[in-house]
Formats: sequence, C-alpha cells, structure tokens
Amino acid sequence: MFRFATPELLYLLLAVPLMVALFEWSLGRRKRLLARFGSEGALRRLAPDASKGKLRLQFWLLQLAYVLMVVAVARPQMGSKLREVEREGVEIMVAVDVSNSMLANDFTPSRLERTKYAVSRMIEGLSEEHIGVIIFAGDAYVQLPITSDYLTARNFVERISPTQVTKQGTAIGAAIDLAASAFSSQSGSSRVVILVTDGENHEDDVEAAAERAAAKGVKVNTIGIGTPEGAPISLGDDFIRDEKGEIVVSKLNEEGLQRVAALTGGAYIRATSASMGVQEIVDMINRTEKAKFSTEIFEEYDEKYPIPLVAALIVLMLEFIVLPRRNRVLARFNLFGEPKE
Repeated sequence: MFRFATPELLYLLLAVPLMVALFEWSLGRRKRLLARFGSEGALRRLAPDASKGKLRLQFWLLQLAYVLMVVAVARPQMGSKLREVEREGVEIMVAVDVSNSMLANDFTPSRLERTKYAVSRMIEGLSEEHIGVIIFAGDAYVQLPITSDYLTARNFVERISPTQVTKQGTAIGAAIDLAASAFSSQSGSSRVVILVTDGENHEDDVEAAAERAAAKGVKVNTIGIGTPEGAPISLGDDFIRDEKGEIVVSKLNEEGLQRVAALTGGAYIRATSASMGVQEIVDMINRTEKAKFSTEIFEEYDEKYPIPLVAALIVLMLEFIVLPRRNRVLARFNLFGEPKE
C-alpha cells in the first residue's frame, strides 16, 4: 500500500504553474528591453556565446528539482508488513427508504434529506462497528456492503436519491430480507438492522420478513419518519396525485414499524423535528453483545523519501553544470535548436 505521510505538503506543487508563468513573463520583458539596444542579429554578434536554450534548460531542471523535493518532504511510504488485528464490534445494515413518499415535506426540507442527515450523524458516533447501506423502494438494493470505512459510508449516504431505484413502491419486507442476508460470517449474533422509513408498505409481507430475520438472530430497529397526519409528496413545482387528480398524502405507519421491531427484539423510535433518534440508536448499539472481527492492516511503512531526494540532488548538480553560455565545442552540434549565425 502506497501513501504520503504528509500529503498536505503536495499543495506546494501549485506553485509550479505560477513559476512557469513568471519565467515566461520575465523572458518576454528581457527580450523587449534588449530590443532597445539593437536588432537581434546585432545583439547576437555582441554576445555570441549567449544561449537562450540553456537558460530554459536551467529553469526546467530547477522546476524538476523543486517537484522532487516537494514529493520528498511529503514523505512517500510503502506498506511493508500486514498484521491481522482482532476487534470487537457490531455489524450494522442501514436500510433507507427512497420511495417517492420520502419526499413529503412534513420534515424540512424532506423526509429523505432528514434521514440522510440522521444516518450520517449516527455513523459519526460509531467506533469499532462495521456498517453497510441498503436502499429500497419497489425493490431493495445493496448500495454499500459491510465495511469499516466510515468516510466511504458517509459519502454513499450523502448520494442517496430516489433516482437510484428503477421501481417505485415500498417493499419493506424485501429490504429486511436483503439486510438480514448481507452480514458477514464473523458477525455471529451481533447483527443489527436499522430501518428508516415512513412505514407505508405496498409490496410484500413485512411481518413474515421480520420473523425470518429474527430466526437468523438479526435485530431490526425501526425509525419512523413522518407524521400521522401526513403530508403531500412534492415533485418539483407540483404534488403527486392519484387517478382522480387528488393530491396524495403520505402518512407515518407507526403500528407496522412497531410490530417489526417487536418481532425481532429491536426498538422503534419515532423521528421528530427536534430529534431523529440518533443517540438512542447509538446507545442501543453500544449495549449490544459485540462480535470479534479479524481485519488485516498495514503495521509498518517503509520511508521512500530518499529516492526523490537523491533524484532532486542529481538534477541540481546537472543544473549547476549547465552554464548559461554556449560551449564552443558543443555549439556546432546545435543541441538546443538555436539559429546559427
């Protein structure tokens, strides 16, 4: 595995295009100033050993040396030894409803946006747990398999959108079945599903799916988002309407979500505008029996900065050797493509 110990120092490379622009500007200014003293032919006769090609070569050698030194101080490293570490934690599958009903605006700006914020906050509160993400509407899909990379998990959560599914509807049972089968073999009984939805199910038998999950030792914790009174579903400048042209109102189905949680030994939490139930879920996970996970990590890294550092010193020596004047012996070979007199 390759990495930089101090990658922020690579921002120093942004100075390279600025130095190139300044060099080209100075050459143009130098040319304009010399033009005041006479024509190019006359100046060449006055200074026959001057070499514009060598001046450019010196500049680019200095630029190369600068780049190599920046890479060196950023400390490139190569992982040299793998070590298997054993950690205790819980595997969590977060199943997020992305059906159109999650666009209802009884939560600001919408149920789905509040859900994404809540899940991101929950991930921030994890430490040793592994997490995966499922999205569902008419069908369920694994968006992110079980991982310990919390940054990647949050990035996936931020991109959740109804456009990621092709079939609308709300198949909560399919989401529970998929989540219950997505855990690793190491998780044992430390398997937790967090189902975030408004509870409106139109596709399958949710209670049967909950019973199948319970048989596998999976606890399904449900977060109900929405209000019992409901709210219209916004699609741009209009609302979703039924066959009669009436505005569809999406309501929170608390009873269904409470039954799912009870059947699997999980908990039901109703989200409100003041609290999404994030802390309650994190506290519950921390009380869950932990499983042991084996993970391979790079234990040692070899420092590779001497390679670019030595290369930079060699380039600087070459730059020192290259004089800004022509060598009369080499001039006849016209190495730099300069016009002959």
